[in-house]
Amino acid sequence: MMDEANPPNWIQQHAVYQDLMHLDVGDSAQVYAAFLVYMDLTEVRKWKEVVGVSCPELQAVLLEGREKEGETVQMIYPLPSHRSIKHRELRCILDRGAPMLLCAVASDSTLVYQRLCDGFLTPDPPVDIKDQCRRQHRKRRLQT
Repeated sequence: MMDEANPPNWIQQHAVYQDLMHLDVGDSAQVYAAFLVYMDLTEVRKWKEVVGVSCPELQAVLLEGREKEGETVQMIYPLPSHRSIKHRELRCILDRGAPMLLCAVASDSTLVYQRLCDGFLTPDPPVDIKDQCRRQHRKRRLQT
């Protein structure tokens, strides 16, 4: 288990971590969470143009980036999982107008992304069991 208040030395020396710290939000655990999300988005998920931005209203670091080249900029709110979030805080971010992801960061560095929207989002219809089997068969066929 990693201590969020004292990240490993290589993280403290990383240029992006230092840039996030210079945003001066005053919450080292949230900055550490933002760095972990940044690394996941850029190194694993290959997002483009990911940058940290200060959100003075929340005293937090938000990330902005594009999932793919030329797509709309999305806002990501990295939040240590032991922290609670208030409706006012979500409203503050949603009012910025960009599509938003909330990323809960667990103490073991597990990341859980949740897409947030203003209002209700109609879910995809449930997958019929027959359709699910067909999709799995098609997926296996495409992989071979």
